[in-house]
Amino acid sequence: MNSFFITPRDEEYTPLTLTTPTTPPSRTNSNIQSPDDIPPDLERLLQTDPRQGLDYQAVLERQKQFGRNEIIEKKRNRFLHFLSFFMGTIAYLIEISIILTAVTRDWVNFGILLGLLIINAIIGFSEEAKAESALDALKSTLALHTRCIRGGQLIEVDARDLVPGDVIVMRLGDIVPADARLLGIDATGEPTSLNLQVDQSSLTGESLPADKGAGDSVYSSSIIKQGQQLAVVTKTGANTFIGRAASLISITTESGHFQQIIGQIGNFLIFLTIILVLIIFIVDVVDTKIRTGTVTGQDILNTLEEIIVLTVAAIPVGLPTVMSVTMAVGAKQLASRQVIVKRLTAVEEFASVSVLCSDKTGTLTLNELTFDEPYLSPGETTDSLLLDAYLASEPGTNDPIEKAVREAAESTVPALKANPGSHHGVPGYKITNFIPFNPSSKMTQATVTNLDLHTSYQVCKGAPQVIIGLVDGDNAAYEDAIARFATRGLRALGVARTLPGTSEWKMVGLISLLDPPRPDSADTIAECLRHGVSVKMITGDQTIIAKEVAGRLGLGRVILDANHLVDNAKSEEELVENCIRADGFAEVIPEHKYRVVELLQSRGLLVAMTGDGVNDAPALKKANVGIAVQGCTDAARSAADIVLLAPGLSTIIDGIKTSRAIFQRLRSYALYRITSTIHFLIFFFIITIAEDWQMPAILLILICVLNDAATLVIAVDNAVISPQPDKWRLGQLIFLSCVLASILSLFSFGHFYIARDVMQVTSQQLSTIMYLHISSAPHFVIFSTRIADYWWRNRPSIVFTAVILGTQVIALIFSIFGVFGESVNVGAISWAWGLAILGISLVTFMLLDFVKVWILRSWSFELTAKLWPTPGRRARVRQRELSRRRRENAQHNWGRVAKAARVVQIAKAFQNL
Repeated sequence: MNSFFITPRDEEYTPLTLTTPTTPPSRTNSNIQSPDDIPPDLERLLQTDPRQGLDYQAVLERQKQFGRNEIIEKKRNRFLHFLSFFMGTIAYLIEISIILTAVTRDWVNFGILLGLLIINAIIGFSEEAKAESALDALKSTLALHTRCIRGGQLIEVDARDLVPGDVIVMRLGDIVPADARLLGIDATGEPTSLNLQVDQSSLTGESLPADKGAGDSVYSSSIIKQGQQLAVVTKTGANTFIGRAASLISITTESGHFQQIIGQIGNFLIFLTIILVLIIFIVDVVDTKIRTGTVTGQDILNTLEEIIVLTVAAIPVGLPTVMSVTMAVGAKQLASRQVIVKRLTAVEEFASVSVLCSDKTGTLTLNELTFDEPYLSPGETTDSLLLDAYLASEPGTNDPIEKAVREAAESTVPALKANPGSHHGVPGYKITNFIPFNPSSKMTQATVTNLDLHTSYQVCKGAPQVIIGLVDGDNAAYEDAIARFATRGLRALGVARTLPGTSEWKMVGLISLLDPPRPDSADTIAECLRHGVSVKMITGDQTIIAKEVAGRLGLGRVILDANHLVDNAKSEEELVENCIRADGFAEVIPEHKYRVVELLQSRGLLVAMTGDGVNDAPALKKANVGIAVQGCTDAARSAADIVLLAPGLSTIIDGIKTSRAIFQRLRSYALYRITSTIHFLIFFFIITIAEDWQMPAILLILICVLNDAATLVIAVDNAVISPQPDKWRLGQLIFLSCVLASILSLFSFGHFYIARDVMQVTSQQLSTIMYLHISSAPHFVIFSTRIADYWWRNRPSIVFTAVILGTQVIALIFSIFGVFGESVNVGAISWAWGLAILGISLVTFMLLDFVKVWILRSWSFELTAKLWPTPGRRARVRQRELSRRRRENAQHNWGRVAKAARVVQIAKAFQNL
């Protein structure tokens, strides 16, 4: 291990007091300086001699007190996590059914149920296993090694071994290993007035590197872009800036929107199934008691066997599997568009997102300063301004301002464009002296010789007020230009040159710099608005910068600062209203981003959050759908549900369209499954009670397995993309399902009584006839549930049609040939019977399609509020009425203003005549 002693002269050393001195003038303004809240007992430990550092005994003691400089990871037992997929209402009912089938020794149904249960668990577990741990990624963003002074030696240590009070060296390119306070001295122990340029955009969202001087704090995982200083470690591990982000991530563990919806659908169907099955069980037992005078254990087992089969056929055992497969197929479609889905249910939730919160720096913008609109002195051109600025730029520096000026000149000035790669040299000019930037002068200066004219002059570039001060005369126009730049959030630089042969300075102009929007950001935002998704920009930058960027992106300019999120004088409802009405928020820290998402969600809105930095990770995790953009940090990537591989946000539109197509498929299956389950329960409940008739168990299981397996192809069906965010209107869904199921039940009773009483078929044939009808009629309804409009308005895919029809062809063949035999009460029927039943099923689905369209077109929220009035619904109706009146008043007033404007225009036209 390399080491050396720091040997400043003893007589020049003065014990360091770690209070914040006056910071020298800085080139950049860090609009976010989070206070380094150090308790008094810890402050005492930070008074470390920068020449000696801590001794090894002190390090060991502080490691025991503060722990290692790492984020503690809570490991999750993978086996127990796998077992968690066997929990839930549907899973519990399946498990109970498995136990009962084992008790009754119904091994066929036992195997089928056990297989479905295991398949559901494996699919869920495998999809979640693809996601990386957010805490792992946050941990990996820490620097692995750092240079630290211990025992008077500069040594290299593991970053996780740092403790508060350690003195570390911060140099160009270093990743800050822990939160630390700058000491204002360099590695030799000499005082320095040169500040550090620190890129903390991934932490705070600032587009410019922060200027840090003695007493300022630098935060873990930020990057040193320029300068060198010693610093004393103030906070480590979970107490750092990143540690707070990790704690926010760890508390966002609530179940997702999709799991809640599936749970509600499953609970409704299961509750209905259990109630009706229990009634049948009680009726059977009572009937047995009446007929025989006693009820034996065998009678109970026989009754149990009958209702278990009925329960198995009724409960939506395939619901989680079909939903998961549908979303998995959608995830693969998104992957082909460079959108990687880490959490499968995010595919569905993305379709319901109505608000997109986006980080600005690096997401909506390029995160690099670029040349913007200049202000030119009379007689000057953009080329002359950039040429002089280039001559006054420091070569070889990584300073973002110098870099932006050089790149603008090299891409604009003809002499530089003709000589790419010439670095600092300019054909026809020679720099004989160069003075780099320092905080005192606030400018760079160069002496230049024009080789063609053999003249020499000086050029300078720097803080605009300083450059203006060099020029004599009336400078009001330049001061106005600086003010205009400031109100737009543009960073201004002044450029001046001396007149040849004199020391008199002449103003060349003002350069403006801005972190520009990505080329596709404005179009993406406009496309989001067209799809009913409002976009809110959230940034750590200054409010004026945020407003300028918002204006260029086509967003509104209602940008609020972070104080509007933590205003104790306002109620929670007022804070929520601020969030909804605002177009963006500025000067925020990670807790504020998290708070924005939380407030929007409290109103019932589904929120997506995009970002790329560590500071975005908590909000990404909290959002319903967290989206990490290309080039993001590991922390953001791991906390997100979706990762974009292509630059910019344009692929979000692909995500919205694909997710809405997937949502329509999921909704189609849910409507079909609820309808078929309710139909099944209504028919068998009534027919069992009224006629004491049961369908053979093998036919019930065949309907369940064959039809649910076939509906897996809904994942590849054509779908209509909604122009607005999709919502699970469960009240509408269940009401529509009940109506369709009731009509289906009427057809089922018609088949039963006509076949038995009119056509007088045998009991075996009756079982087959009812099997084919119950297999086909509800199954064909899926052609109708695919879309909200008439079924022919969107043709199903060939694969979907072939599989759905194919299952019924198989059922037809089984019925025609009586495959299972009369030993299980199944008899063969004629081709005429089979084709007639399928024909009637097709007509039935077309009739139900008209009923579906009529109900959906008549349905409204106002109708729901009337049929099922609740305080919440009544409040929403009042709010909608109030909003409608406001819009009408606004339109009326605008019409009056427009009319008055037209009158004024006509009057002016007559005056001109």
